[in-house]
Amino acid sequence: MSGTFAARVTAAVKVYGSGDAEVRALDGATLGFGTGRFTAIMGPSGSGKSTLMHCAAGLDTLTFGQAYIGGTELGSLSDKKLTLLRRERVGFVFQSFNLLPTLTVAENITLPQDLAGSRPDPEWTEALIDVVGLGDRLHHRPGELSGGQQLGVPPGP
Repeated sequence: MSGTFAARVTAAVKVYGSGDAEVRALDGATLGFGTGRFTAIMGPSGSGKSTLMHCAAGLDTLTFGQAYIGGTELGSLSDKKLTLLRRERVGFVFQSFNLLPTLTVAENITLPQDLAGSRPDPEWTEALIDVVGLGDRLHHRPGELSGGQQLGVPPGP
């Protein structure tokens, strides 16, 4: 594999369980996610899509093979270093809502940076809020938003 990758896996194998209950979710996968690019992972239910993404992002470990974020091999990192790497270099968009119901929209937006002890960039935060059209909802709780607003879907024309 050549080129610049934000994340990649090489000869990735992930096995859950053992014996008759063994499930091989990944079986020698090699894949790179290009820097500055969007990638879609598609396949039938149970084909290993989520496992691949979890291992490539450092949320789960491989049974065999290597996973990298940039040039950093994840399997060699301590839990603390892996947590710091994910916090500083990885963003996640989950399939289901992961908003804290007790926080406002504004607090949910800045929560990852608050937990990391860093200050949100006001210009970036404002641009994000404008893109998803939630400027007038910043003091609302997630339960007061539509499903699309909770997902961050920009309003239609």
